[in-house]
Amino acid sequence: MAIPGNFGGVVPPVCTPFTADYEIDVPSLEALIRFQLDAGVHGLFMLGSTSETAVVTDAQREQVLDIAVRIAGGQVPVLAGVIDMGTAQVIEHARTAKRLGVDGLVSTAPFYIRPGQAEIIEHFRALKEAVDLPVFAYEIPSNVQTSIARATMATMAREGLIVGLKDSSGNEGNFRGMLLDTKDVDGFAVFTGSELTVDAALLMGADGVVPGLGNVDPAGYVRLYDLMRAGDIDAARAEQERLFRLFDIIWQATPGRTGFTASALGGFKTALMLRGVIKTNVLGRPMTQLNDEETDRIRDILVASGLL
Repeated sequence: MAIPGNFGGVVPPVCTPFTADYEIDVPSLEALIRFQLDAGVHGLFMLGSTSETAVVTDAQREQVLDIAVRIAGGQVPVLAGVIDMGTAQVIEHARTAKRLGVDGLVSTAPFYIRPGQAEIIEHFRALKEAVDLPVFAYEIPSNVQTSIARATMATMAREGLIVGLKDSSGNEGNFRGMLLDTKDVDGFAVFTGSELTVDAALLMGADGVVPGLGNVDPAGYVRLYDLMRAGDIDAARAEQERLFRLFDIIWQATPGRTGFTASALGGFKTALMLRGVIKTNVLGRPMTQLNDEETDRIRDILVASGLL
C-alpha cells in the first residue's frame, strides 16, 4: 500500500526469529508479523537494528522482506531497512526491496567511512534517484558513528529526498529541534525510536514511535498512542510507566556473559518465546542467546507486567 500523507502511529522494528541452525524461522516470523497486525500497529519496519540486520545474509534479508510483504498483504505499509556501509550497497538492497513489493525504504548514514554532511546528502540523493520509493532517514549515531545534523535533515526534507525520519539518538533536545526544523515540510513524518519517552515525544509533536519493545507488547504501544491522541495524558503516562518497567527485560543477561546488543535483543526474543509468539530466542552469530536463569528473570518481569 502507498504510505499515507499523514503517516504516523506505532511502527515496530520487527525481530528476525532464527532456527537453532541460524536460518530464518519462517513460521515464527509469520506468527510475529500477525501478532503485530492483530495488535493494530500502523506499519512494519523490517531489517532495522532490532531485526539484527547487521548479522543476516543478503539472501536472508530478501527472505524476510518477502515474508513481510506477503503476510502484511497491504494492511499496513512495510518499510525495508537498506542499511549498509556505502551507497552502492544500499542502492542494491533498495532495488531488491522494491522488487519484493515494500512500500518504503529506511537508510542510515553510510558508516565505517565516517562521511561528512555533504556526503550524507549525496548518499540520500543517489538513493532517491536510483529507486522510486519513499525514503526515511534513520538517525542512530551510536551504531553508525556519524550523526545526521539537524540542518542536513532539514535540507533533505525540503529537497524531497526523505519523507520522514526515525530518531534513535536518545538526544531529546536535538529531537525537538528536528521537529521544529521540519514542521513546515508538508507530510514529513517524524518518529522517535526512544520507547521509554513516547508520551513526551508525542507531546512535542512527533508523529509516532518505532519501539523495539513493541515486538513484545505491540498492543501496549498502540494503547499508549491512542491515549495520547485522545488527550488522556494521565492514562497515557500510566501506560508508558508500565512499558518502562517492562523494558527491564533488556538488562537480564548476566554481566560479562554477553554484549549489550545480545542482552537487549535477547531480552525481546526471550519474552516473545515465553509469550508463545516465536519458537526460540536464538540470536544471529556471534551473539549469545540468553540462558535458562536469564529466561526465568524475564518471565518474572512479564508476569509483573500482566503479559503472562
